[in-house]
Amino acid sequence: MGVVTDVVLPVALAFIMFALGLGLTFEDFARVAKRPRDFLVGAASQVVLLPVVAFVLVSLWTLPPELALGVMIIAAAPGGVTSNLLTAFARGDVALSISLTAVVSLLSVITIPIVVVFAYARLVGGQAGEVSVAGTAISVFVIVTVPVVIGLIVRRLAEGFAVRFEPMARRISTALFVLVLIGAILQERANIVEYFAQAGLITLALNVAMMVLAYVVAQLFASGRPQRVAISIECGLQNGTLAIAVGTLLFGGGLAVVPAATYSVLMFGTALIFVGVLRRNVPAEAAG
Repeated sequence: MGVVTDVVLPVALAFIMFALGLGLTFEDFARVAKRPRDFLVGAASQVVLLPVVAFVLVSLWTLPPELALGVMIIAAAPGGVTSNLLTAFARGDVALSISLTAVVSLLSVITIPIVVVFAYARLVGGQAGEVSVAGTAISVFVIVTVPVVIGLIVRRLAEGFAVRFEPMARRISTALFVLVLIGAILQERANIVEYFAQAGLITLALNVAMMVLAYVVAQLFASGRPQRVAISIECGLQNGTLAIAVGTLLFGGGLAVVPAATYSVLMFGTALIFVGVLRRNVPAEAAG
């Protein structure tokens, strides 16, 4: 697994984040300033509420410390790029979804280290050793922020190429995500049934609870139904590749990546059910 851990996984994640940046424009970030309320509701739900809900669940659930840590890692991850596509299917605010994915991904340089170091101290115990806020921030910066910024720059300087290549880049990203997920499952194949039994239910509970809570919070504070849909889906579809990378690079994989793998499998099923319900209850003209 050395080559996979040291080379394939970081390169796959870097390309996925590059593809995200390639699909962004600076207007996506400017939109945040123009419509701050919806963005702040979504960002607060994902950056603050999601890790809090996850910590409450792992505190109440009987789990091995490493599995509990893995739940916190997936909760700390930003939204996945597929959230934008599913938001469109659900007739939600796609522009808001894109802005949340982009900005929260960049903020993960700060949020992931804080959550991971806090969770390690509380759940595993003792000092995190080599795992520090600064060290984790550097790792996340290299594999997340730098590729996104490069993608943004390419889009800015060579828009024609970026527009043509971006659909292919997204397809490659999807394939890489599947390969990383399969790799994480195969790495623990001897114990996968036991691990899924241990982590499957809590990750399902986290996923469903968070989509429902985010929708309720957005119903109270966001501006409309398309925005509620976008925020809810964004909080339910996490960047599983990043979570697996963090668990692998910092803790050597094992139990720490199992919740990310189970969450990544389950979240598409729950999200598709959610999208189906929304499409049945919202007429096309209400898409906003």
